[in-house]
Amino acid sequence: MAERHDDHDQIARDFSEAVNMTPAELEHFLDSDDSKRVGWKGEDGKGDGESVGHRSGRRIVELKRTRKADLTDDDYAHMKKVVGYVHRHLAQGGPAKDKDHSDWRYSLMNWGHDPLK
Repeated sequence: MAERHDDHDQIARDFSEAVNMTPAELEHFLDSDDSKRVGWKGEDGKGDGESVGHRSGRRIVELKRTRKADLTDDDYAHMKKVVGYVHRHLAQGGPAKDKDHSDWRYSLMNWGHDPLK
């Protein structure tokens, strides 16, 4: 049981470092057209529905507002997924010019990380 607790503590620390936007900042961004425009949608990536990242952003807001004692194993699994996405996306690097208004930045922001912070 202690091992699971230690894993959860590490995941929570990693999540806290990767997600550098407050719930309010993330909610505000998720309401924007840029947020809704970017990201993978559907099997062919061109679907009309909500992107995976946008859906994740909504869940991140919920996670950040949830007391640690109330987090489930599924919540920790999503937190770990968020950390992995943010690290992979940052490693790709953004565009050489105009990072401020790039799809790269907007995708990261859907996952709770603003690379310009």
